[in-house]
Amino acid sequence: MATEQGARRVLVGLILVSIALLLLVASPFFNAFFLAAVLAGAFQGLQRWLTQRFRGKSGLSAGLICVGTVLALLAPLAALTAFIVSQVIEGVNFISTTVQQRGLQGLVTYVPGPLKDHAGRLLERFQSESAGVWQTLQEQLTTRGATAAQTVGGVVATTGSAVFQTVMMLIALYFLLVDGKRLVAWMESVSPLKRGQTTELLNEFRRVTKSVLVSSVATAGVQAVAALVGYLITGVPVPIFFAAVTFFFALIPAVGAAVVCLAAALLLLATGHPIAALILAVWGVVVVGLSDNVVKPILAKRGMHMHGAIVFFALLGGLAVFGAIGLLLGPLIVAFFLAVVRIYERDYGRPSPRPGDPGTPPLTKPALAEPSVPEGEEWEASGFHTNGGADEHRH
Repeated sequence: MATEQGARRVLVGLILVSIALLLLVASPFFNAFFLAAVLAGAFQGLQRWLTQRFRGKSGLSAGLICVGTVLALLAPLAALTAFIVSQVIEGVNFISTTVQQRGLQGLVTYVPGPLKDHAGRLLERFQSESAGVWQTLQEQLTTRGATAAQTVGGVVATTGSAVFQTVMMLIALYFLLVDGKRLVAWMESVSPLKRGQTTELLNEFRRVTKSVLVSSVATAGVQAVAALVGYLITGVPVPIFFAAVTFFFALIPAVGAAVVCLAAALLLLATGHPIAALILAVWGVVVVGLSDNVVKPILAKRGMHMHGAIVFFALLGGLAVFGAIGLLLGPLIVAFFLAVVRIYERDYGRPSPRPGDPGTPPLTKPALAEPSVPEGEEWEASGFHTNGGADEHRH
């Protein structure tokens, strides 16, 4: 007959095996679930406010938050795609109109000065060897067709995976917003930690993730404003649009805001403004690019109770190890370590020494002295007063 201790060990082993299997099943959706938990913690206040406004309809408020998240994700992409498509259509119409009216030679007149000679030579070579060019183009298309198909297939697969993860994240976000309180209560009830410690850790995670999200958005805004200043100084066309694109790319850690500045600098260089292009490139790398490493740790440390240097290395270390999602995982790991150490020191650490214990230094006189009271007011403070040298109790 199994003893109680043996049954407990077997049960603990089964729990560990079930946790490992659960992590294995959830691993394909790790990024989606993690982002959903982060957003659910960040939107907890908004969810509570909307639920009160809708008379307790938590499902409706969670649905509105999910719709707002979708719009926040799709609106910048839609605006950028619409602008690029409109510019491409406008460019194609311009080229076709120019070729119909003035021929291919007419396009050379619109090429910037430094590139006009090269464009003219390329056009002459194209006209003289057009047959050979078309034949070479057909051969390259035939030989590179398989590679191109694989590349397109990879892009489609990546896009489909991103869309799938986004949908899973939105579904998880909805259920976490609706039933998040019950989930936290269940985790508190089954956790082997003391009562209140699990909730304290979860609150610490929520505070850290909220700080990282707010600091990321605020840093992207700072970078967009700094880039807008550079665009206005160097004369970039449509500077407001480029500033909006800079804000969007600043939220993508793998890309960054400096990429947009470099693209605008190439545009200035292609249109015959080399000095302005050089100034904008330097401005984008030094001011816009490096401001991310300065502004974000300063803003993020306010809600983390960490030193700015720790926040800085947590952000960079998480980004290097885990990729883009490491901007959240890095500070969370450091916050988890600090929170666990703080809870252990508070609840299980050595008790404070009491006066009289062996090895405890005696209290000094200044520590025993009472706060000084101005002369003539010591009795007033204790409820007595003087009257011609006779003391009487104040009723």
